[in-house]
Amino acid sequence: MQKNLMLTIAAFAVGGIILLTSCEKGADKSDYKPVALQSSVTHVQPMCGMVLWNEQAANKHATHGKCIALEFSYIQPCKLVTGKSGETLQYDWTFLEDKLNDASSRGHQMVVRFPLCYPSNRNNCVNKKGGTYVPDYIREMDGYEETYSSDPGGDGPTWYPDWSHSELQWFVKQFYKDIAERYGNDPRIAFVEVGFGHWGEYHTYGTKVKFGKNFPSKAYQREFFLHLSQVMTMPWLVSIDIGDGEYSDVCADSDTKNLTFGLFDDSFMHAQHDLSQGDGWNEQCWIGSGLEHWKSGVCGGEISYYTSNDQRSFLNPEGMYGVTWEQAAAKYHMSFIICNDAPSGKYFTTERVTEAGIASGYRFKILSCETNGTDTRIVITNTGIAPIYRDVFVTVGGVRAEQSLRGLLPGDELTCTIRKAVAKSGNVSITSDFILPSQQIEFDAE
Repeated sequence: MQKNLMLTIAAFAVGGIILLTSCEKGADKSDYKPVALQSSVTHVQPMCGMVLWNEQAANKHATHGKCIALEFSYIQPCKLVTGKSGETLQYDWTFLEDKLNDASSRGHQMVVRFPLCYPSNRNNCVNKKGGTYVPDYIREMDGYEETYSSDPGGDGPTWYPDWSHSELQWFVKQFYKDIAERYGNDPRIAFVEVGFGHWGEYHTYGTKVKFGKNFPSKAYQREFFLHLSQVMTMPWLVSIDIGDGEYSDVCADSDTKNLTFGLFDDSFMHAQHDLSQGDGWNEQCWIGSGLEHWKSGVCGGEISYYTSNDQRSFLNPEGMYGVTWEQAAAKYHMSFIICNDAPSGKYFTTERVTEAGIASGYRFKILSCETNGTDTRIVITNTGIAPIYRDVFVTVGGVRAEQSLRGLLPGDELTCTIRKAVAKSGNVSITSDFILPSQQIEFDAE
């Protein structure tokens, strides 16, 4: 063996696929001959693109089911947690399982959020307009007292969890730990959105924030983020409102600001979203949250509801408020966007949704493929606007490369040698344990 040849060879099984690989530096180039591959990205990739709520996705499935890969749903913790025994939370997972199975039956993964506070909503566990989603066993405890606002920000009656209560503080951390342990490797869930306040969007607009009462204290928030960084096994993201500084010090604290979390923007592409468009509050929050988070944490959000036209028009190829979806998505490295009202607009066509979805997130291109009759060496790059945030692997004839494509930044290249000869017809694919059996990660090659 040549001295300049550095090989790491592994042989083990993951998800039924044998791994027998050699990922290299300074590999011997002798005897390798090029193999022509012909492939192109024609569909929206898993974990990318336009997102509809469950109900809308079901209604539009016949016409648009194949041009979306993700669905969204709020999941009320009080509908999952039935009580506590000792230091163990008791669960009935039926509500969440039904949502996940419904979406996956259409070949879609889910983005989920677990809010505790939801203005005006009656879909809670207390049948009270604007009631919290706090589990019953906590609400019934001595000393637990929620607060109320009649119409904060014009959003309707709103009850707030009692963040002074130690049981609530313990519960939230344990709840996410349990979610991660049960669903961390479940391909039905793509991403988890995390946060406090109205809709879990990190604010109480219209109600004065009272830290440690109607909103968690900054000390608890720090503790919570550090906890999530240890227990969360799936990509998680938080509202860009944390970058404003009014509600949180997470993005200023040296121990939390660089944690691996993503960001979501719940009023994306409104008329004054960017500094160049006017007020630019959203862009200021992106800056305050840390513009490098996209490199390790997924970025997404929801198209603005500031006007009834925003969701219906954001896919206009000519742009909205002087910016196209492709330009906005590239600037903020967006992998997905919730746009539940977009189907009521004229631009939500299969062709346009597919085009916009492909312009989101990652896009892989194989630059070269060579074989020596025993091994295959592939050079791959990411031509998209963001990395992929789960482990995926270049695969030849069922044998995976050892190195994951997770985190491959736009423009970067990765070279791997797989201990399997590529067939003349081409038996190269990109595989993952974190996509549904019905999904496929495509690549460009020419």
